[in-house]
Amino acid sequence: MAAGDSTAQGSEPVPAAIRAYSKRQAMDWSLVLLSQGIESTIEHRDDDNTWWLLVAPEHFQRARGLIRLYRAENLGWGWRQNLGWTGPVFHWGALLWCWVLILFHWLAEALDGRLGEMGAMSSSAFGQGEWYRLFTAVSLHADLGHLAANASTGLIVFGLAMARYGAGTSLLAAFIAGAAGNLAGWFLHASPYRGLGASGMVMGGLGMLAVQSVFVLRRNPKALRQVSAGLIGGFLLFVLVGLNPASDVVAHAGGFAVGLVFGLVLALLPDRISEHPYKERISWSVLFLLFVGTWALAWLHP
Repeated sequence: MAAGDSTAQGSEPVPAAIRAYSKRQAMDWSLVLLSQGIESTIEHRDDDNTWWLLVAPEHFQRARGLIRLYRAENLGWGWRQNLGWTGPVFHWGALLWCWVLILFHWLAEALDGRLGEMGAMSSSAFGQGEWYRLFTAVSLHADLGHLAANASTGLIVFGLAMARYGAGTSLLAAFIAGAAGNLAGWFLHASPYRGLGASGMVMGGLGMLAVQSVFVLRRNPKALRQVSAGLIGGFLLFVLVGLNPASDVVAHAGGFAVGLVFGLVLALLPDRISEHPYKERISWSVLFLLFVGTWALAWLHP
């Protein structure tokens, strides 16, 4: 930070100059000063490619003090934060997940509800050992409105999560989170309990996104504000879309909580593991076996 010559030349005083190190910084400081009643002018000097704030000489010392205070309060916190990872931020493979849900809803309609009978979460059937219903219920929906709500929300959630954690890894973790949500529903709801739908899985994906920035703490311990913002944003989204009294709030909360745990573990994985090609291959294989295997058990159960 430097001051220019503020002596008077002629009838008008020469404005005092405060050095900024970028156009964005000059704009930020200008807003800070304006909020305190100090007008300033942003000047770019072509000869040395520098940015300056010009203020009236009588405001110079106060302006410097305000900027110094602003920098101290925001040390380490930029208004813009780098994501911290490279690559796409949205994975269009989430459309495949949507089409799988649509296919299963069509099959359920074509088979006159037989898939619902054999695959929906049922407290009595689960109590008799049909554990696979925790997973098969995730791909079933009560009607088109139920399907459309989960598919539209899930497209956004999984598009972001798959880009962040990997497609197979995200879907596997969220699938397990959805099953955990069904387990929470069985445990906390009064019998008889029946549940179906991918909303618990979607809430699991949302939980994973809420903690996606935790890994930056390994590189910058001062990034707690960035991490907290992600957690608060994820929780507010959960309140917005997951706490509808007409829905299965318990299953939603269970899926979201397990998604938080999975997201935290995945975000803190060492790079040598998180970027290893076998991670995705193993995740896809386990997801396929879990999805197909549980439906095979449901189909073959007498």
